Amino acid sequence: MSEFGLAPGLRGEYRIKVGVEHTAHDLGHTGVEVYSTPDLVAAFEMACCDAIGSRLPPGYNHVGVYNEMTHTAATPVGMTVVAKAELVEVDGRRLVFRVEGFDEVEKIGEGRHDRMVVNWSRFEAKLAEKVKP
Repeated sequence: MSEFGLAPGLRGEYRIKVGVEHTAHDLGHTGVEVYSTPDLVAAFEMACCDAIGSRLPPGYNHVGVYNEMTHTAATPVGMTVVAKAELVEVDGRRLVFRVEGFDEVEKIGEGRHDRMVVNWSRFEAKLAEKVKP
């Protein structure tokens, strides 16, 4: 993917202020009013998207295909979370990112997130096949 300017070392970042809609409680874990793990995963994805930016040519996009992470500290509502991503490996169409998350006090998680570069018209055609009657 170096033809698209995608090479190890690219970095991205995503910031979000934690609201009640980002809590485990909001996902059904009653009484757990802290930043949810699924929302941290989503922040990691957004940081990876920021790293890729608009480097892909028209007709191509990228999708998440793998996630491995730990969520090691709780973050209360009202704090800002910063997710950071660094592209560490390019294996054909697979982009491998190292991800880390921080709140205003400490590191709250880390891991790996992979994205796959796809030809968007082919991707949509395969998707359309799934919904044919």
